Amino acid sequence: MALNTSPEAPVPVGEVSRLIGGWIDRLGAVWVEGQITQLSRRPGAGVVFLTLRDPSQEISLTVTCYRAVFDKVADVVAEGARVVVYGKPEWYAPRGQLSLRVSEIRPVGVGELLARLEALKRSLSAEGLFAPERKRPLPFLPGLVGLVTGRASAAERDVLETARQRWPAVRFAVRNVAVQGVHAVPQVIEAVRELDADPDVDVIIVARGGGSVEDLLPFSDEQLVRTVAACTTPVVSAIGHEPDTPLLDLVADLRSRTPTHAAKDVVPDVVEELERVRQLRERARRSVETMVERQERGLAETMSRPVLARPHTMVEEREEQVEALLERSRRTFGHLLDRAGTELEHTLARVVALSPAATLKRGYAVLQRADGSAVRAADEVDDGEELRARLAEGELPVVARRADGGGGGGDGVSVAGPRLGA
Repeated sequence: MALNTSPEAPVPVGEVSRLIGGWIDRLGAVWVEGQITQLSRRPGAGVVFLTLRDPSQEISLTVTCYRAVFDKVADVVAEGARVVVYGKPEWYAPRGQLSLRVSEIRPVGVGELLARLEALKRSLSAEGLFAPERKRPLPFLPGLVGLVTGRASAAERDVLETARQRWPAVRFAVRNVAVQGVHAVPQVIEAVRELDADPDVDVIIVARGGGSVEDLLPFSDEQLVRTVAACTTPVVSAIGHEPDTPLLDLVADLRSRTPTHAAKDVVPDVVEELERVRQLRERARRSVETMVERQERGLAETMSRPVLARPHTMVEEREEQVEALLERSRRTFGHLLDRAGTELEHTLARVVALSPAATLKRGYAVLQRADGSAVRAADEVDDGEELRARLAEGELPVVARRADGGGGGGDGVSVAGPRLGA
């Protein structure tokens, strides 16, 4: 339960240490896995001191055990080895120090490590962290390449020299980290996150030379794998040699066989690119020449056709056809005019033959009243009525007279000249 303290009633250091020791004493024994970073076997001492560190985090714990416990595994356990220990947490009150007193130490063998890695691999794969669709393409020519590798290592030299030979203008942002041991995982994670946060970095290379399975274990750490999976910048894994396959190779966007190949995969070769440009230019030139030649042949074939070789021939042929049509139209029109003229003459002859004028020319006359109506019978006129006699040439005024000389009842009517009946 919580202590009731105040500035006026503080708790002595010894009491606090005693309480902490009491709380820790209530903890039971536990199995703990870690990596040995320090090992102290003092001659003549009956106790062995170790420092056990979490491979993925900057956390360590002091471990003590009796020499007899350690001697059982002394031949296979050394600094850097991974072990599983069984012990009980203890609190050393005089120094205020927490330690773990172990009664059993078990080294983690390669076979067991590989089995754990295989189980972790299946688990991460089931989450989709290794799926091909998650892989991001690398930029053709990165402006800035991030490199995470050991300081002054062969991997760093291989990547930098190979890249600059291929493209002298390439720039690198190098982060030197521990690539094995207990500090490797946290330092690599920090470097990857830092480079991923830099907007100028276009691609990140994580490189390390060859080594044993234990040496390459940091690059199969689950936390490192998840950190790379969360990156927004493409990551290239170049760990060890081609047969080595840490889990980082599976989650990275590209797995290179060696650090040298990583430089080749990330940076293009300026000589190869210039040659490719030259080949493309030559290919483009040949394509253009082929197209021009094909068009020239097509144009020559078109120009060789009679309609274009001698275009006036078509005009001459059409001229002859036009002249023939024109002559035909003239003949046809002439025939039509001749036929129409003949018909007109015949019609005119009939009209003339039937015309009253023709009758008048034979000596006949037409009597007309003053209103212009023709006189057709003698009983239609009165005695002394003035009429007009229309002749073939002009007309004469006449006066009607009964044939009996009387005032009426005669059978006929005669006409007199202009002075008759005056």
